[in-house]
Amino acid sequence: MGFTSMLGRFFGRDEESSLSKTMAKERLRLVLVHDRLDMSETMMEELRTDLIATIGKYMEIDQEALEVSLSRDDDGVALVANIPVKNVKRQVG
Repeated sequence: MGFTSMLGRFFGRDEESSLSKTMAKERLRLVLVHDRLDMSETMMEELRTDLIATIGKYMEIDQEALEVSLSRDDDGVALVANIPVKNVKRQVG
């Protein structure tokens, strides 16, 4: 182990570097998933809009904080949606 790498470990730079690498790999993975599925940003935005409209019938949601993405693992691709719910609408009658 060289002196520079020892100093990096001492000051925690290896952890930061590892975290940056992990984040970069995750971003690249998501870009590749979108490309492999041939799903454009326009289509993702349309999906987001449809989700807001559909879920909005039943719940008041935070539309600005809603996140929609695709995730890939060994089993395949998953649609991942983080939808903050403000309130559940009650049906009258």
